Amino acid sequence: MGKSDLNKKKKREALLNTAFELFTTQGINKTTINNIVESAGVAKGTFYLYFKDKYDIRNKLIAHKAGHIFSVADQALSQTQLTNLEDRIIFLADNIIEQFNADKSLLNFISKNLSWGIFKNELISSGDDNDVDFYNIYTILENSPETFKNPEILLFMIVEFVSSTCYSSILYNEPVSIKELKPYIFDAIRQIIKSQRL
Repeated sequence: MGKSDLNKKKKREALLNTAFELFTTQGINKTTINNIVESAGVAKGTFYLYFKDKYDIRNKLIAHKAGHIFSVADQALSQTQLTNLEDRIIFLADNIIEQFNADKSLLNFISKNLSWGIFKNELISSGDDNDVDFYNIYTILENSPETFKNPEILLFMIVEFVSSTCYSSILYNEPVSIKELKPYIFDAIRQIIKSQRL
């Protein structure tokens, strides 16, 4: 990567990091593009080189943060000896829940804004600005000797279920603490997997 490319990457990362900080502290509605570029220390024109508007940066930020979460979980999984598909998916879910538990502002931001369309379009796209290949997660299903009705729907249900179910438990201990809720989450994931097997 040349100096120019490195500089572009740094500016884009500065914009993403600044937007995340502003979105999580003052909310997307109260955050302007001017706020983002001033805090990031870049020109307003630079913002438009990478993003269409503040909703575009929000969508890319959601994908970026979600992709990082999955990447960390995938790296941790690669260090295990787990071979059973259900155990591998439960491991990933547990790792993701613990990452959310450790960073509640991240959970709050992603859970309020994550939609499958954003997640899929941003993470699975082959654009140069993506630093996480979401297809690594698909390989868990592809490398399984089992077959499923629709692997994408299976992943959608698990992602949506985990992010929505752990939200109130982590942030408000409702209906119970996340430690108490995890066994129920994992049982439900096993049932979701079972329902999609062919």
